Amino acid sequence: MFPVVIGHTLTEGQRFTVKSGSTGTATGVKVGTYWHGNSELGLPRHGSTTLLLDPETGRLSAVIEAAAANAMRTAAADALAVQALARDDASTLTVVGTGTQAFYEAAAVARVRPIARVLISGRSEAKAAQLADRLSAHLSVPVTPTSIQAAVEAADVLVTVTTSREPLFNAEWVRPGTHVSAMGADGPGKQELPTALHARAALFCDVIEQTRTLGEFQHAPQHMPITPLRDVLRGDAPGRVIRDQVTIFDSSGFALQDLTLAEHILAAHTAREAT
Repeated sequence: MFPVVIGHTLTEGQRFTVKSGSTGTATGVKVGTYWHGNSELGLPRHGSTTLLLDPETGRLSAVIEAAAANAMRTAAADALAVQALARDDASTLTVVGTGTQAFYEAAAVARVRPIARVLISGRSEAKAAQLADRLSAHLSVPVTPTSIQAAVEAADVLVTVTTSREPLFNAEWVRPGTHVSAMGADGPGKQELPTALHARAALFCDVIEQTRTLGEFQHAPQHMPITPLRDVLRGDAPGRVIRDQVTIFDSSGFALQDLTLAEHILAAHTAREAT
């Protein structure tokens, strides 16, 4: 993997990131976009395009518009962290955020823990109600819009998926034993969690270099240890040590996920075309 490039246009609220990398079978870049004004056009504000290069010649071999697939990939990363770090009996899921990604996060987490109810909190009551209706039909469990304090205080698993640049809640609202997945911070200055929460939690991430520069833990003290989730999955580092421990996973996404996803999309397309 290589350093992330962050760019913007001359119009406020339009930015993009470029993440690049190479695996044994794929080389390329993922361009992630955020165009704030798209919501007024009835379009998603987030976009995702992956460009694959021919490993033999370096020429362009595929362009994949993968916004929907990227939302699933992001949620899958969250679910993997929940599976590795949350309590086995975690049954109350709180989602802070009401955008497109929030639906996928809840749907993915519900596949790895016995979620019996979902609480939704967001700035727009109307959007929270719409998301609750959609999730209720999909998950067949009670989904309730509520205040952020009530939602955070009740959470066994807490997922934040916003574009916030300041803490969304107070640290003392988080109960002992809660797992927190911070999915929104993906650029300098972004922040969803109160820094006071770091001191009473075990910190995990996907890529340390990214979480310190553009992820949630850019706001964590430099002396605090952060464990890559891969070390937990490999058995090289502990995850949750005791039941009442608070765990935090920060995900900023990385190129190798996007390249692998692109390969699977192409393989599925090729197989479908063959039939």
